[in-house]
Amino acid sequence: MAEAHQAVAFQFTITPEGIDLQLSYQALNQIYLSGVRSWKKRVSRMRNRVIKGVYPASPSSWLFVVIAILATMYMRSDPSMGLITKIQQHLPLRYTNTHNTEDTTTMVSVLVFSTLLWLSLILALRFCLKLLLSYHQWMFEQHGRVSNVTKVWVTLLRLLSSRKPLLYSYQTSLPHLPVPAIRDTLSRYLQSVRPLLTDPEFKRMTKLANHFEANLGNRLQRYLRLKALWATNYVSDWWEEYIYLRSRCPLMVNSNYYGMDFLYVTPTPVQAARAGNTITALLLYRRKVNREELKPVRSHSTVIPLCAAQCERMFNTTRTPGVETDVLQHWQDSEFVVVYHKGRYFRLWVYRAGRLLSPREIEHQMQRILDDPSPPKPGEDKLGALTAGDRIPWAQMRKQYFSSGINKRSLDAIERAAFFVTLDEEEQGMRGEDPAGNLDRYAKSLLHGKCYDRWFDKSFSIVIYKNGKSGLNAEHSWADAPTVAHLWEYTLATDAFQLGYTEDGHCKGEVDRSLPQPQRLVWDIPSEVQAQVCSSLAVAQALADDVDCHVFPFRDFGKGRIKKLRISPDAYIQIGLQLAYYRDRGGFCLTYEASMTRLFREGRTETVRSCSNESTAFVKALEDGEVLINSLIQRLFRLASERHQNLYRMAMTGAGIDRHLFCLYVVSKYLGVESPFLKEVLSEPWRLSTSQTPVQQMELFDLKNHPDFISLGGGFGPVADDGYGVSYIIVGEDMINFHVSSKYSCSDTDSHRFGAQISKALQDIMTLLSADTKTSLSSKGAAQPQAKKLL
Repeated sequence: MAEAHQAVAFQFTITPEGIDLQLSYQALNQIYLSGVRSWKKRVSRMRNRVIKGVYPASPSSWLFVVIAILATMYMRSDPSMGLITKIQQHLPLRYTNTHNTEDTTTMVSVLVFSTLLWLSLILALRFCLKLLLSYHQWMFEQHGRVSNVTKVWVTLLRLLSSRKPLLYSYQTSLPHLPVPAIRDTLSRYLQSVRPLLTDPEFKRMTKLANHFEANLGNRLQRYLRLKALWATNYVSDWWEEYIYLRSRCPLMVNSNYYGMDFLYVTPTPVQAARAGNTITALLLYRRKVNREELKPVRSHSTVIPLCAAQCERMFNTTRTPGVETDVLQHWQDSEFVVVYHKGRYFRLWVYRAGRLLSPREIEHQMQRILDDPSPPKPGEDKLGALTAGDRIPWAQMRKQYFSSGINKRSLDAIERAAFFVTLDEEEQGMRGEDPAGNLDRYAKSLLHGKCYDRWFDKSFSIVIYKNGKSGLNAEHSWADAPTVAHLWEYTLATDAFQLGYTEDGHCKGEVDRSLPQPQRLVWDIPSEVQAQVCSSLAVAQALADDVDCHVFPFRDFGKGRIKKLRISPDAYIQIGLQLAYYRDRGGFCLTYEASMTRLFREGRTETVRSCSNESTAFVKALEDGEVLINSLIQRLFRLASERHQNLYRMAMTGAGIDRHLFCLYVVSKYLGVESPFLKEVLSEPWRLSTSQTPVQQMELFDLKNHPDFISLGGGFGPVADDGYGVSYIIVGEDMINFHVSSKYSCSDTDSHRFGAQISKALQDIMTLLSADTKTSLSSKGAAQPQAKKLL
């Protein structure tokens, strides 16, 4: 009760002598300082709105325009061509006939005209910037062969972007995602499935596509073009709603993904200390997001900005369940995190008197939680399983039992928290006598844990293990992996290189011993909820037990050696995955590679269909035992690589296949019409789902002096029951880390076997491309026609 009394700012009692008023100055001081912090943030947001609202100009440029107009007026010249006089005639002060009034009206007229001219110039600059950002031909030019048009474009873009931008400065200048022509999309689709279909199957699919284009397709396309004119992005809202929020299956494994700690290094073995630095680094990142101090992420040699809209819902965000659809709830700010440990939930305030607690103070609070001996209340320890199971039962339980009273207050604390933290009782990482097996267990732990010790609805949850290892589990609907990867890179670098630890592994800084204890969240879990918790846990546990994870670092070579061959590292890996899958399953499959569309406003992802005519021709030539000279097979590989790069570029520039077809399908559902073609296309399984985790902030890591600080990247569960999920991260010049997932219930898949096939495929391709081809140089001229014939 002592903490409750301290929280009261004032008390009063009525006595015969009157009212006895008692004030708690300490509590009032806390309220005052919190209010000051809140107003500072409001002022900062207002200032940022002005700065980004006038970008690429600056607020001070208004004064320059005013001075310039006044100077020309002083020289007896009217730059407004009579507009200033017209403005002066409509001012109320013009009816007072005094000399001072005339000077005042002239000055006001000049200010009004200057402001209008300034705003017009801003709109013109922004329009020019938008036109420049709509140019994407640079992406299709060969490396080292830049056209004069692109050179001029880069110069103009740098000129307009010379001012230091805020995080969201480019948002209104980014172009809208274009709607491809329906004929082009259907043509590209048929080309993508050609290597997967027999001649009769392809003929039937071509007939379906042609019938769709001639009848229903153009009608749906008109609606889609109308939406593209009206909406900021014609894909993103439907993608978020129908792919993520309307899904009723568990988020765990099916949707959420994970990120890992350093591969070789654990900065400290002290669990509470690692939590202190990690939480501090995350909150420092949130401060940069709120103040828009983060540099906009850019592409192509730090010239082209990418959309930053996904950063807005990074913190203080929860996906709340519904019977038909979930809802993403975002709060403007939160001064606490929620911590889970041994079945108990704690609210930890990370601000006091308007200041962020030091890492040492957060460590101190974490240690208090670790030392707390109190047991969990009935039904509390496995309550998180509700977020791991099916969505409908969780929505029903939430509405019936968590909409009022202490349960609502405790649930609100979790959902409004900046993020969720789990102090795990296990030890993880590449350690002991079985480092490879431990990496696999580490991945499974981050992907699903015990199915109840994570809060899978939060935008992301941080896991701190007993031995100091860390990781995260992220919900997918609010953003894609590159956004979370950017956050995690900053967190790891800040933790290890900026905040650091003392020699005995503790956080740096001093501790205010008067900090209040972390608040234990209180629950009243009735038997009906406990029964549903058990049911949800059973569903989640069966899902978790079925996941086969395999994580391995590929150390034979990396992007350095691949680039020396003048080949895209991503194309090299994707073709290697095609070869590995062919060897593993004896055929080819529809392959998904995630590509971003953040060159456009509110862009998210597009699919690169990596299984192409060119890649299958290369694999067959290499595997079918035909006696072919090395130069011919190398030529087939280079054709496949060029084709893959072109597919990736088209996806990035809005000329992809799958998002367009998906939106056409949504329109057909709204209109209540059936399309056999769209129904079949959208039901095709992605048996090989792949994604590259980009390394975006290498300047934060000094790999030259600290080569052990290599990130493992992250991974996700398999998309198809009989397929593989493959995530990879290209780290430095000499390593590629892979995360492979599949399901034990499918006898045709095995993550470890496929991982071995990936390693062998990459090695075999390198051996082929590095082979001495001098003896076959004379046949180089004949190689290209033969290669095209094989396609």
